Amino acid sequence: MRYIKEQLAITEELGYKPGIANALSKLGIIYGELGEDIKRIEYFEISLKIREEVGEKSAIAFSLSNIGELYLAQKNYAKALEYQLRCLKLREELGNQANIAFTLSNMGQINTDQGNYDTALEYHQQSLKLGEVYADKKDIALYLSSIGEVFKKMGDLTKASDYYKRSMLLQDEIGDKPEIAESLANMGELYLIQKEYQKGIEKCQKAYMIALELGSIRTQKMACKCLYENYKGERNMVKALEYHEKMIVLNDSLKSEETSRKLHQMEFAKTMLADSIAKAENDRLIATEHAEELRKKNQTQNIAIGIGAFILLLEAILYNRLKFVRRSKASLEVEKNRSENLLLNILPKEIAQELKDKGKAEARDFDMVSILFTDFKSFTQASEKLSAQELVKEINTCFEAFDGIIEKYGIEKIKTIGDAYMAAGGLPVPSDESVVNTVLAALEMQVFISDRIISKRARNEVPFEMRLGIHTGPVVAGIVGVKKFQYDIWGNTVNTASRIESTGKIGKVNISQRTYELIKNIPQFSFEPRGKIEVKGKGIVDMYFVNKAS
Repeated sequence: MRYIKEQLAITEELGYKPGIANALSKLGIIYGELGEDIKRIEYFEISLKIREEVGEKSAIAFSLSNIGELYLAQKNYAKALEYQLRCLKLREELGNQANIAFTLSNMGQINTDQGNYDTALEYHQQSLKLGEVYADKKDIALYLSSIGEVFKKMGDLTKASDYYKRSMLLQDEIGDKPEIAESLANMGELYLIQKEYQKGIEKCQKAYMIALELGSIRTQKMACKCLYENYKGERNMVKALEYHEKMIVLNDSLKSEETSRKLHQMEFAKTMLADSIAKAENDRLIATEHAEELRKKNQTQNIAIGIGAFILLLEAILYNRLKFVRRSKASLEVEKNRSENLLLNILPKEIAQELKDKGKAEARDFDMVSILFTDFKSFTQASEKLSAQELVKEINTCFEAFDGIIEKYGIEKIKTIGDAYMAAGGLPVPSDESVVNTVLAALEMQVFISDRIISKRARNEVPFEMRLGIHTGPVVAGIVGVKKFQYDIWGNTVNTASRIESTGKIGKVNISQRTYELIKNIPQFSFEPRGKIEVKGKGIVDMYFVNKAS
């Protein structure tokens, strides 16, 4: 913004109108990035007016195209079409086939969004015809894909598939991975509509792998949605749930990115406000000095009244700016609190604070952490009796209850993996009560599930039965990833806790010998020795069922 304003000042001083129009257009682009579409249109319109005065047809067409695309994004189709038609007329006069094809494609998109599919096809077919003349494979692939999209919306899936495949062949030739991923996902949606779920899964899985490689969260989410719908279609509820959960995580990532972008925008707006106030104050001081000189030169009453009115006007402007700044600060504070809450939903409070203070969070060793695992018995069989919506709703109900219980006892939720729930007591802040609190939380979780089994069976509904295991020992904990933070734990203790859970029994809280030794003298617990039990990969392990004492 600063550099472009310097460019604008120099071009205005020189009276160089093409440079002025160029700078104004760039300012419009920046305001668009900041989400201020009204200012974006204002700067584009001023730039367009200057370019029309100069008579530079190529630049005029560029401005018209930009404004038309902006109106399309706002779904103002009448305005979008008006500007694209003006752009097309100029570009036809100039004769650049690539630019003409691009504008025709934009007009096709406007008609597609309005549901005018026959008109949209005409424009896209013209774009394709021109693209094949000037032979740019990337553009041809884009136009083929656009035609495929129109046929899909019209319900002609055979033609849609044909155009998507032709587009993908060109994308493969030029190695355009982002477009390949999107085309694969589009093909997956076509197979979903045709109920050819296995083919849909194959295409969407390829799209997902490419999106993972590229790090494109938006395309990953698109592919996961396609996989979720196709797996749901073939009644594979376990896989459907897996990709539904991934969709939720990716959606959270997109929201995090959006929150971060808004914070940057607000910080920029705050800086602009500060600059504006400083300029206003400087203008006021200059005006005051000027007024003083006038007063000394001419003491007439009329001039004195004029000066007084001028100063009052400036003071009123400054007062209004001050009120605006205060409102802006309050708005910034609200957005900051939202971002804080979002971060605390992802990371423990202490880790989030360390990340904000240092820009990173170091992995740490913990000597005494109690790892809690839950798992629903015969989940796959139960899921076959439920719809995808019922399955997700039931798991969400249970996990929401678990979240409330562990918060009550000061336990840290680590993650969910399908139908499994993992939490840990004693981190990120070690506590002498963490083992006891973890066991109390576990007992309350089993009580919740037992009560839910009774109510579900009374309504002839399918309930979930649950195993739960706890083991205590040393772990390493830290943040995983750079694009989406995740607090996770590692170590032999985690693996052992998982084995303790898997060798437990329905409705019971199964604990290891290590955990038992730490709480055996606590009067509020009673224990059932299970003896020595062989555990896969761990050998013979002593275990106990723990209950609340009568």
